[in-house]
Amino acid sequence: MEFIDPALLAYCEVHTSPEDPLLQKITRETQAKVLMPRMLSGHLQGKTLELFAKMIRAQSILEIGTYTGYSGICLARGLSKGGKLTTLDINDELEPMVRGFFEESGLAHQIDYRLGNAREIIPTLSGPFDLVFIDADKYYYSEYFDLVIDKVSPGGIILADNVLWSGKVVQEEGKKVDKDTQALLDFNRKVQEDSRVENVLLPLRDGILMARKLD
Repeated sequence: MEFIDPALLAYCEVHTSPEDPLLQKITRETQAKVLMPRMLSGHLQGKTLELFAKMIRAQSILEIGTYTGYSGICLARGLSKGGKLTTLDINDELEPMVRGFFEESGLAHQIDYRLGNAREIIPTLSGPFDLVFIDADKYYYSEYFDLVIDKVSPGGIILADNVLWSGKVVQEEGKKVDKDTQALLDFNRKVQEDSRVENVLLPLRDGILMARKLD
């Protein structure tokens, strides 16, 4: 779903710091070789993630859902000196491609790329994390939130992608809601009602919910 006029979107991209050759390569190869390339974060979102990380001077970032590594590289670029990104994904078929991109980025030494079920891995992580980016199985968003909230630093940020779900979160009353849409409706409500955070839902791309853990 396009939330703004394509011409305005193009204008936004032109007035955003440009993608470098590596990010352009990841975009091309994802579109050519990987199913569902729409899952790629892309230019505007990638730069937004990088700047968020820089603004809070993140030392430790957790990403749930690596995909082909675009967002991970953007987040890692936003780390403070000596910082670390831990990124989790269940799809081992993409591992060679992703590790190759991480090596090309020059940031592989700051990226802990783990394969497996995030719901099993997260409890083993010590944290604390200054920033968490959730972009994995929508059905488990609420569970991911519960697993990470106590591992987030006071003042730290949780970002959740795709929370507008192509506009399905505001579909007509009475229309049947699929399980992923319902899960996102439940998640958005959960965060809105959680007294431990202050939050804003940004209509960027497919929606990013930003929750700041209160000090």
